[in-house]
Amino acid sequence: MARSSASREASQSAGVTASGAISGETLSTRALNRATLARQHLLERAEHDAERMVARLVGLQSQLPSPPYIGVWTRSTDFKLDELTRLLFDRVIVRSTMMRYTQHLIGAQDYLWLRPTLQPMLDRAQQSFFGRHTKDMDIAELANYGRDLIRGRQLTLVELRKLLAERWPDRNPTALGYSVQYMVPMVHVPPCGTWGKGGAVTLTLAEDWLGRPLGEPDQAQMVRRYLAAFGPASVKDVQAWSALRGLAGAVEQLRPRLAVFRDERGEELFDLPDAPRPDPQTPAPPRFLPDYDNLIVAHADRSRVITEEQRKVVSSGVGGKTRTRPGQHGAVAATLLVDGVVRATWKVERAKKDATLVVEPFSPLSKAEQAEVAQEGERLLAFAAGDAVGHGVEFI
Repeated sequence: MARSSASREASQSAGVTASGAISGETLSTRALNRATLARQHLLERAEHDAERMVARLVGLQSQLPSPPYIGVWTRSTDFKLDELTRLLFDRVIVRSTMMRYTQHLIGAQDYLWLRPTLQPMLDRAQQSFFGRHTKDMDIAELANYGRDLIRGRQLTLVELRKLLAERWPDRNPTALGYSVQYMVPMVHVPPCGTWGKGGAVTLTLAEDWLGRPLGEPDQAQMVRRYLAAFGPASVKDVQAWSALRGLAGAVEQLRPRLAVFRDERGEELFDLPDAPRPDPQTPAPPRFLPDYDNLIVAHADRSRVITEEQRKVVSSGVGGKTRTRPGQHGAVAATLLVDGVVRATWKVERAKKDATLVVEPFSPLSKAEQAEVAQEGERLLAFAAGDAVGHGVEFI
């Protein structure tokens, strides 16, 4: 099958040439901020459709169904809810375990090469999280048995675990189920993962769902695509985003075709020579990012968008009315960018027929900032709570 236009465009935007490489220039934290925001379409919304946006961002984290929709909306000029849902049903986009062993929405064409590239990380995660439950087992046998169980059909997680328990009754069925998910490329069958839909997770083999086999790993392609979406960045940044180890060699092979910079601490940064690096004084309008947005977690050094103190609160889900996420291990709260950096967390609260956007700043916003945020907040409510009779924005 030919590559989709979105995948081709993303690959072309990640293409590099030997000309124009820069060596040794120091980029300020604000310069890094504006460079990353530009390629994230957070300085200026894009007219991309949802397929192209997902490809541009190399996927959207999808631990919960709604955040990817808000992630596309906040970066797009005219995004409609049903657009992303349709792409999932049409198998143009899939939901699967990907970067950092978390659920992502990813373009089907990108899934074919990126999932094999990430497989060593997923195998390591299986051992780290469930190795004690699969000790002395033949891991390859477990993976193959799980693959055969689900081949040609769809199973819920509960059904998969039950069947695995019948084969290994003395083992923890939950550990066996998750182990198979990590080791065998599977996707979630919609409506799982679509806006407003809960219920049981239904799995099927990726190759069955997409009608074609997976390809070969391609670390170089992954690095280029990451830089196109999140650069300039260090080797440690790429590793933090992907959770893959040992990427220094892949970056080193690309060095002759990359622009090379340093940050204010002297860390070596890499970028595509033709990637946007706007003037650091470029205005950055308020933008609402959803829970789990990759921008907040895509770098080892996240200072370009969030302080370490804020990161601890946002990532732990503790403290404050909007920041508390009881029972959500590894949660990343929804955040508000003002002048390009995190200034608040937010959530939408529903009461009867009304919806209120509750914004909790880390530090006071000026009256002008509040006015801009409130205006953007009304747009968010119109999108995310369009069925509500009354809308309001509250700062606490």
